[in-house]
Amino acid sequence: MLMNIIIVALTFLAMEFMAWFTHKFVMHGFLWYLHKDHHQVEPGFFEKNDAFFLIFAVPSAYCYVTGLMYDDFRLFIGIGISLYGFAYFVVHEIIIHQRFKLFTRLNGRYVRAIRRAHKIHHKHLGKYQSENFGMLIVPLKYWIDPNTSK
Repeated sequence: MLMNIIIVALTFLAMEFMAWFTHKFVMHGFLWYLHKDHHQVEPGFFEKNDAFFLIFAVPSAYCYVTGLMYDDFRLFIGIGISLYGFAYFVVHEIIIHQRFKLFTRLNGRYVRAIRRAHKIHHKHLGKYQSENFGMLIVPLKYWIDPNTSK
C-alpha cells in the first residue's frame, strides 16, 4: 500500500518535469501548430491546444489498462498521471485562464506567483523567447510581489 502511494506521488512529481519538457520542446517546437492558438487567441471556446489533453491521456490510459490487466505498478503510474492532469487542468484552465468561472476570487500568494509566471510566459506571442514552461512549480522570483517588494 505504501509503495503504491509512493509510486503515485513520484509519478505526480515527475509529471511536472514532463510538462515542462513537453511544453518547451514539443508545444513550442514541432507541435507549435497545435499550441499557437493558446498564445494567439482565436474566437471560440475550444483551442487546438486542447488536443494535448488527449495526448497526455494516452499514456495514463495505457497504464490504467495494463496495470489492471496484470495487477501491477502501472495502475499507480496511471493514477499519478491522472492526478497531475487534474491539477494542471484546475490551475491552468480554471485558476489562471479562467475558462470556467470557478475560484475567481482566489488571490493567495501561490496563486499570484503562478499567474505572474504564466503571464510572463504569454508575454511573447511567438514560438520562441518564452520562459516559464512548468506549471505547478513557480520560480522564486515570481513569489515576490513587485508592488510591495516582498
